[in-house]
Amino acid sequence: MQRTTQIFGLRAIIEAIKADKNIDKVFLQKGLKGDLFKELESLINHNKINASYVPIEKLNKLTQNNHQGAVAQISPIKFYDIEELHEQVLEKTSTPLYLLLDQLSDVRNFGAIIRTAECTGVNGIIIQSKGAAPVNGDTIKTSAGAVFKVPICRVSHIKDAVFFLQASGVKVIAATEKTEDTLYDINFKDACAIIMGSEGRGINPSVIKVADYKAKLPLLGEIESLNVSVACGAFLYEAVRQRR
Repeated sequence: MQRTTQIFGLRAIIEAIKADKNIDKVFLQKGLKGDLFKELESLINHNKINASYVPIEKLNKLTQNNHQGAVAQISPIKFYDIEELHEQVLEKTSTPLYLLLDQLSDVRNFGAIIRTAECTGVNGIIIQSKGAAPVNGDTIKTSAGAVFKVPICRVSHIKDAVFFLQASGVKVIAATEKTEDTLYDINFKDACAIIMGSEGRGINPSVIKVADYKAKLPLLGEIESLNVSVACGAFLYEAVRQRR
């Protein structure tokens, strides 16, 4: 099974970024200084790479090698540009189905959602560069390899994707309990994108505000919410039912 590759050292990570490697995340030591560190920071910011500032103990756990205050994870997949993906998808269908994940952070939920997305014909998954679950060994395993079959895009902010898709004629549906409409009231036959929120707080309110539609799942028991991967499966299979 292909796993996330880890590289360490300031110069090595700088060269990896310049070589256009698929950097998933960079861990930087808090308080570190120096010209090489500043150069790496500048490249990270310019390329909008997900980065976290952590204590040296965290870096020591990630690798036993001389990390020089920086450890990076290279993703085993290529991340698509959203415009490039949409053009490719429109060559195959006039009614694409996209999935937007608003800072979903659990890798197993991410993997399970990717697996369901592949089974339901989703044309692409869009995630945010910062705060999203990484594509690592656990993601790959939980997705049963589907991560290599469904294109995944990264954008600076989920709202960027929402605005792009809306301008491209794709209606955007937010899966949220903050509505009276259920998913059965929504037409999924047209080109559409479904937004699923994070495990803890759901979809960011500012993202809900710009969605075209809001829809919830009817909950008949006493528990007030479903696991996000289960809820996502319900939405995607309603889309499949309508499109058959």
